[in-house]
Formats: sequence, structure tokens, C-alpha cells
Amino acid sequence: ALAIGAITLRTSGVYFIMITLAFAQMIYYFAISWPAYGGEDGLSIYVRNGFPGLNTLDPISYFALCAVMLGLAIAFSAVLIRSRFGLALQGARQNSQRMTAVGIAPFRIRLVAFVISAMITALAGALYADLNRFVSPSMMSWHMSGEIMVFVILGGVGRLFGPLAGAGLYIILEHLLGGVWEFWQLPLGVLLLIVVLFARGGLVGVLAGERKHV
Repeated sequence: ALAIGAITLRTSGVYFIMITLAFAQMIYYFAISWPAYGGEDGLSIYVRNGFPGLNTLDPISYFALCAVMLGLAIAFSAVLIRSRFGLALQGARQNSQRMTAVGIAPFRIRLVAFVISAMITALAGALYADLNRFVSPSMMSWHMSGEIMVFVILGGVGRLFGPLAGAGLYIILEHLLGGVWEFWQLPLGVLLLIVVLFARGGLVGVLAGERKHV
């Protein structure tokens, strides 16, 4: 993440998105072409990781473990947002030139945030792989990266609970529309367009009463 961030964060906007997706696709093709990682068949995990005092083979216990990890990640993010680093990160997002003028390097701030987000994502990926006892190469494709971006946009960019709300809404739409219509992504795309044009705060912003385009 540190190496990729050092390259991709020198760009912005759609260029940043395209370069990060390109890196994801490179890693995907590396994984499916490397026999040590199972190639296109993926990699099986025969023994689930253990935690002291917890039976990870029990679905409810494992769900509780994941819920605790999610709570810790949200709590950590909440503390980080209110810290000096979080304020500097918000400033770098809103006006990087002004941050540079006061002696704060926006690139370093963004790079640290990029690495932290990668660490949290890696933890979630490890829990997911441990749950299924299988690592599929498809989890590293650009499709998964695209889905995660949809989660963030639907829930609200820059919102603490935005990705969580967006993921919940996405899953609900997939279950409700997926069994009715084969092309259920079409209304999802329309909804995504409406959010981008009229509700930049996403689902969280709408629930908070922020319906105007800003």
C-alpha cells in the first residue's frame, strides 16, 4: 500500500481511480498466473485461525468476532477524524494549496491515510478468507474494487458510516431486485447517478437532511 500510494497519490480525480484500478488488475493477473497461490483455482485454507477463548468454527462466534472488529475499526476512524491528523486530512481534501502554504504536506497526510485504509481493508479481507476458508482470485479483480467504490458513493463520501450504509443498501437492492430482474444493476446505476448529481452526502447525508447539491 505504501509503494502503490506513493505512486497513485501524485494524481487526483479520475486519474487516481484509473491508476489504482490498474494496480488492482496487475495484482489480480499476478495471482492467477502464480502456481504457488493456486492460479485461477484459488487457494484453500484448511485450518481456520484460532482466537483465545473463542470457537471460530461456530458461525455465531465468528460473526461476533467480525462485529467486534468492525466496531473497533469504526471507533478508530472516529478518533482519527477528530484528531489533528484527521483535521489536517480534511484540510488537504478541501484545499491542498492552503495546507501547503501553512507548512503541512498534503501528500504525506494522504499517503498515511491511504496506508491506514489499506490495513483496515486487509483485516476485512483476512476475516472474509478465514470465514470461507478459501481465497478466490476474483476478490482481487477490478470488479470488487468497483463495488467498494459504489458502497462509498451510495453511503456518502467522507462520512463515518457512509461505506457501511452504502454496503447495506447495495446488498438489499441486490437481494430484492436480483431475484426479479436479471439486469438489476441498471436501476442501481440510475440510483448512483441520482446520488452523484443531487445527494453528494449519500444515504447518510439524506438521512441527516442534506438533500441539496453541494
